[in-house]
Amino acid sequence: MNETLTFAIPTLFGLESLAADELRRLDLPQVRAENGRVLCSGTLGDIPRLNVNLRTGERVLLVLGTFPAGDFDALFEGTRTLPWERFIPRDGQFPVKGHSLNSALHSIPACQAIVKKAVAARLGAQYGMNTLPETGALYQIQFSIMKDTAVLMLDTSGAGLHKRGYRAQGVAAPLRETLAAAMVLLSRYRGRDPLCDPFCGSGTIPIEAALIAKNRAPGLNRSFSAQKWACVDRELWLRAADEAMDKEFDGDYEIWGGDLDPAAVDLARRNAELAEVDDIVKFEVADARTFHWGGMYGRIVTNPPYGERIMERREAEELYRSFGKAWAKFPETWKLYLLSSHTEFERTFGKKADKKRKLYNGMLKCDLFMYLG
Repeated sequence: MNETLTFAIPTLFGLESLAADELRRLDLPQVRAENGRVLCSGTLGDIPRLNVNLRTGERVLLVLGTFPAGDFDALFEGTRTLPWERFIPRDGQFPVKGHSLNSALHSIPACQAIVKKAVAARLGAQYGMNTLPETGALYQIQFSIMKDTAVLMLDTSGAGLHKRGYRAQGVAAPLRETLAAAMVLLSRYRGRDPLCDPFCGSGTIPIEAALIAKNRAPGLNRSFSAQKWACVDRELWLRAADEAMDKEFDGDYEIWGGDLDPAAVDLARRNAELAEVDDIVKFEVADARTFHWGGMYGRIVTNPPYGERIMERREAEELYRSFGKAWAKFPETWKLYLLSSHTEFERTFGKKADKKRKLYNGMLKCDLFMYLG
């Protein structure tokens, strides 16, 4: 239970420092950020805490070992020496997936087969079984081979942590929940002033803002792979959820989302209900080109349409131009945080940003344009 473990938290590029801050707030030791991931130490009891509480991490991976893997023999032997039996029981399912970059071992299917064979050999020897049934809980193995160094991990999360459990079935989101949460955190929103999103789509940014305002853990409405692991006691999950709920705030918040599409607004309202924040978020059919709001203070956090194709790009530019005129009428005490992949955004919008931060929406390189008043 108190054995020291290492966790790797993959993130979208640009969010590493935010995820590291989250880990420190959870009192995890030895936090260190790398490109696309954050590492920390912890115990089995931290698996539920991490999965339930992280807003900007993509999943929680338990690191079993790191070793040189310049050839298949090294990959096999390095994998076989790791203590898989500490976590995977005799009936556990252990499929393998992974990636390789700048390494001699570049065939992913071949690496998957070698890792699978090595883990099976280790478990078979430990349990005295020639054939492993794999009829029990899922223990997804992940490997990363970078510059001939292999890292072997177990995925404790299952579905990515951006899947909070509030998105209506079958609806693709143009903006990941983890990135929406990051945008709200980068805006330094604390729940005091109005927060508006005039391009709200299915409501991701206002909903994430509401979760942050209430200090509600994003993982309370979903399940995780490691909930079925025998090595992680059920009481640890209940305790993590109870501790998270004890830290929630109650208050009056002014969080608003608008969109020109009535179907999107209906969907946003439904998602807010599923997230249990419909009491503090308001969604309306509204045109961002004529957007205005009363009051001296507030912030806009938004992700307008990108327009990747030529015709769409022209429409997007026209939209940016009109929204720029609407923004020009706001008091200088307001702040704007706008995410776009458009390389000429500032020229089209009509004002140079005070700051820019490079972020990635999946594989799409974007900038968060910050207008700080």
